[in-house]
Amino acid sequence: MSLPQDLSKFDALVEIIARLRAPDGCPWDREQTHATLRENLLSECYEVLEALDDEDSARLCEELGDLLLQITLHAQIARDSGEFEIDDVIKGIATKIVRRHPHIFGSTKVKDAEEVMHNWEELKREEREEGASMLEGVPKSMPALAYAYEISRRAVRVGFEWEDIGGVIDKLAEEIREIKDSASREEKEQEFGDLLFTLVNVARWEGIDAEAALLEANRKFYKRFAYMEELCRQRGLNFPELSFKEKEDLWEEAKREAQA
Repeated sequence: MSLPQDLSKFDALVEIIARLRAPDGCPWDREQTHATLRENLLSECYEVLEALDDEDSARLCEELGDLLLQITLHAQIARDSGEFEIDDVIKGIATKIVRRHPHIFGSTKVKDAEEVMHNWEELKREEREEGASMLEGVPKSMPALAYAYEISRRAVRVGFEWEDIGGVIDKLAEEIREIKDSASREEKEQEFGDLLFTLVNVARWEGIDAEAALLEANRKFYKRFAYMEELCRQRGLNFPELSFKEKEDLWEEAKREAQA
């Protein structure tokens, strides 16, 4: 099989993936299933997010391509097993977007983005099966912080919200007290979960992405700790043998010198 003439066309990618999955195609690609590719898909999503966070447009372009490869490969696997085809994927999302934008493709009038989101939720509610929770569509396999943000955000859209951020801060203080007052490890674990959930709501009120904020904190800790290790190597020190005060002093030096 010859290569498609124009590799910039989406159909060319579909054709290439189909060739890889053909009976005489690539042994590795032919072995893949939806299940075996699960971690690959998740990894590519994270790499796209990292490129976004780094504001690296060249890398973003590359990572979006890798993600598109995963989508196309899943669609080809589905086609091979008679589940659906890539055209069904495209038609499905295009139909959904048109249906949920009646202010663009219909006669509905809106005054701002807030009203757009309100209408969006109403349309999604109409699409749900009778009796289904509005939280049901949030993937439970999402990272816990992102999941907490999404389910709380959906609850807010129907008015389940504190009057102001002061209420959230009061709730945060309450959860800290409850951790301190917990008598067992099981109770502490439950209260700690409640504390994290409340912190996510504090972030939501402040317009902070909790997942991104924790990733940045992780990055800073990694950089500063690695700097401490390097200082020890340069000075002939054995880090585990240092006193807590000596480690604290190294940490403060790392904070000054290894600026994030």
